[in-house]
Amino acid sequence: MNFDFVDVTKFKTLIESKLQIWIEEAIKLLPNLVMAFITILLFSLIARYAAKLARNILKNIVDSAEVINLLTSILRVIIFIAGLFIALDFMSLKGTVTSLLAGAGIVGLAIGFAFQDMTENLISGITMSIKKPFKIGDIIEAEGVFGNVKAIKLRNTLVETFSGQLKIIPNKILFRNILTNYSSTHKRRIELDVGISYADDPQQASDVIVNALNNCDFVIDKSETAAFAKEFGASSVNLIVWFWIDFPGNKGFMQARHDAVINIKKALEKEDILIPFPIRTLDFGIKGGESLRHSLPQNSANTTS
Repeated sequence: MNFDFVDVTKFKTLIESKLQIWIEEAIKLLPNLVMAFITILLFSLIARYAAKLARNILKNIVDSAEVINLLTSILRVIIFIAGLFIALDFMSLKGTVTSLLAGAGIVGLAIGFAFQDMTENLISGITMSIKKPFKIGDIIEAEGVFGNVKAIKLRNTLVETFSGQLKIIPNKILFRNILTNYSSTHKRRIELDVGISYADDPQQASDVIVNALNNCDFVIDKSETAAFAKEFGASSVNLIVWFWIDFPGNKGFMQARHDAVINIKKALEKEDILIPFPIRTLDFGIKGGESLRHSLPQNSANTTS
């Protein structure tokens, strides 16, 4: 069986020519490679210093350390990726740049759909950290949760209720719904209902209550302390009373309300103004009605007399 031996010299020549072409191309690309490397190095340094500068600025704007870390990390990645794309362009790899951008867009869209709830909480947390509807230490109320803000995280907020329970509220709930911040104005109004007897003068009672409250050291904005007749109750004329306190202050809400009730009771008693018990009066003779004697059966009426 005959074999045709391959000419080794021919293959050697072919390999040498290919290597020579590759070396020549590498030499031609060498300046571009150097520029690409310098570009990546430069943008890495820019990203580092930009993140440090952004962190110092964000400390005065955002309270959450987690949000600051996230935003500075995003900034560093964006700057570095921009430098990487410029470096690829130096190496005449525009097609690669386009493919990477398209791929990043598709991946971002897929992640957005897959983690929609998580993304919404994340964006809500970042927005709230910048807008600051509340801060750590504030007393807030939202979606039935009433307490003190302990931590503001990327996806949720930790609130300690006044019964000592720690509630974890997703940030999107706080961002979407009505939220009451009791610490934003640094004061709070307390409202009380006070009933006086029909035999007493509501205006006199109002003056007595206002004077009693304004003599309390925890009451602020004393010109706004007020007591108004509200309605005719079953056993009393009902007044609505309100006054302002520092909040949060040295005197807590519960203690201030407690002291106010005690001072109002003492002041009304001192002026002989009655806070009545529930009373029910049976009157059978009003406007054409019968008296009790005529309403009862005859035997019962005789027995009574």
